[in-house]
Amino acid sequence: MRVHYPRTPHLPWSPGATADDVRAGDLSGLVGRRVVVTEKMDGENTTLYRDGLHARSLDSAHHPSRTWIKALHGRIAAHIPEGWRICGENLFARHSIPYSDLDSYFYGFSVWDGDRCLDWDSTVAFLQGIGIPTPRVLYRGVFDGDERKLGKLFRLDLNRQEGYVVRAEEAFAYSEFGARVAKWVRPSHVQTDTHWMFAEVTPNELGRRAPLWAVRSGVEVNAPELAAAIGLGAHSPGSKPSETLSAAYPYLDASSCLGNARLIGAVAALLLSPEVPHNHRRADAMANLAVPLGMPLARRIADVIGNTHRLHSTSPNASTLDDDQRRAGLIRMAFGTDLTVLHAVATATATSSTAVENVAWSGMVAEDAGLLAASGAPRTVAAFHAACREAFASLPSADAADRCWGEARELFAQGRVSSAEEAVAATWRWRDGDYPRLTHMVGISGSGKSTLVAALAKSPNTEVVSLDDLRAARGSRADQSANQEVLREAVQLTERLLADGTSVVWDATSLMRSQRKLVDRVAQRRNALIEHRVLILPADELALRNQKRDHPVPADVLAAQIRRYEPSYPGDAHRVSFFYSGSSSPAADGLAIDPTTDPTFDLALDEDSLLSSPWED
Repeated sequence: MRVHYPRTPHLPWSPGATADDVRAGDLSGLVGRRVVVTEKMDGENTTLYRDGLHARSLDSAHHPSRTWIKALHGRIAAHIPEGWRICGENLFARHSIPYSDLDSYFYGFSVWDGDRCLDWDSTVAFLQGIGIPTPRVLYRGVFDGDERKLGKLFRLDLNRQEGYVVRAEEAFAYSEFGARVAKWVRPSHVQTDTHWMFAEVTPNELGRRAPLWAVRSGVEVNAPELAAAIGLGAHSPGSKPSETLSAAYPYLDASSCLGNARLIGAVAALLLSPEVPHNHRRADAMANLAVPLGMPLARRIADVIGNTHRLHSTSPNASTLDDDQRRAGLIRMAFGTDLTVLHAVATATATSSTAVENVAWSGMVAEDAGLLAASGAPRTVAAFHAACREAFASLPSADAADRCWGEARELFAQGRVSSAEEAVAATWRWRDGDYPRLTHMVGISGSGKSTLVAALAKSPNTEVVSLDDLRAARGSRADQSANQEVLREAVQLTERLLADGTSVVWDATSLMRSQRKLVDRVAQRRNALIEHRVLILPADELALRNQKRDHPVPADVLAAQIRRYEPSYPGDAHRVSFFYSGSSSPAADGLAIDPTTDPTFDLALDEDSLLSSPWED
């Protein structure tokens, strides 16, 4: 059934309302509620269904400006559930406002399940999942109906913005539309003599990020365009990355990957090419993608890169794993990585018969465990995570929730619990939060650990164990000749403090997993919550910072650290937090700022915790 999109009433103070427009005389349906205010886009109202589409008129005929959106619909239609519809703005043709930096020619603003409009968060999640951006959010919070207060929260450039739309944050019925949505339109909005439909079509212009949304929606964007969109710049790929990326697309499509899942797979496949210098290293990929994509996406792409190498592995340990061990390892991976994407990329990039066989066997084990979307089974790990989140929500602190979650996650991987109810029963001893905390700093020299440590040191009942300080007490912080003795002293001090119930901040580079395990085992013995704080910074910026430090490390030592750096994976501790500490501002794709740090320190945070789901980007 086709449904006409309702006419959106104008706010009482909207100057662009004409005599035949609908005005909102009563704002009681919005005042006092949480609302989302988004930019109003100047395009053609369009509705997409699983089996078709139309403009505002249900019988809209063909027009050249609708060719692009028909192609988009052809790629995503199978992912629109029966009875659902997507409403948005077709921006291909220029109307009264010229756009020069669009993410896509279609922006979605509402998703309907029959007569019910989804809440805003569900709307954004669904649209991102199939590769459709949403208009820019100008304000989100409680609406008091005061025009002056609202106007102080954001500013519009009326030369390039039509206005704004206020909608209720919560879900609402079709019959409530007139009370839950209203708009403000600039005065004399239409400034052309000829209606756009009867003029020659002049396309609006796409921006730098458009290839990223094209990939999300199912387009096979070529390697040079994708490389430019993610800011590779100097590492311009040649023919080999194009072949690598082209090989990955069919596997991603066969696995029904769209949205961020498809983008993660495509970028990982591109960076896994040997012709893109250094970016096949996980730490480098994470550092170089944090600004253009944001830390959460950068981390997930880097994890696919790192885990792809692990699936290809021909080492004795990997080849002799029995199915139970392999299943447990895959479940641990699945808590931070989409295994459907991972296996698609690993299959496309396998270069030996042994690697192909390893990936195929891994895929069969993962499918049998219900970890692949293609298996038709529920996403076992995601369902367990969601159920545990609800079950542990009433615990007295985030630390307690994350400790219980970390323990339950490992028990689940081992097959010792299979439900949230069993997880609650198995984690009773950690619910009260009465245990110390080990905060393990992980990062290359100069990546900004000292700033974080200084903030964490102010926490009550907390001591810092610094290898540099212990060396300085022996005579010189630069003296590496007694490293074993210094490490032994630091480990013994950490154990004493944790045994006394004092929390510890471990201040060292901890570049490799083997180094971290030594300290983490002490924390396990002393029943501590273990958190890894992983700092990420591009190599060129590390070199610049090192030159300005009071105690710079030798250039060859820094280079060796960069080569050896193995950032923690989600699941390596009860909680793992990833920080980008560069001077450039990261993109705003799902980023959060850690409030415990110095406000002048530019950090993008991605957390592997009960409160931050791996599937909510």
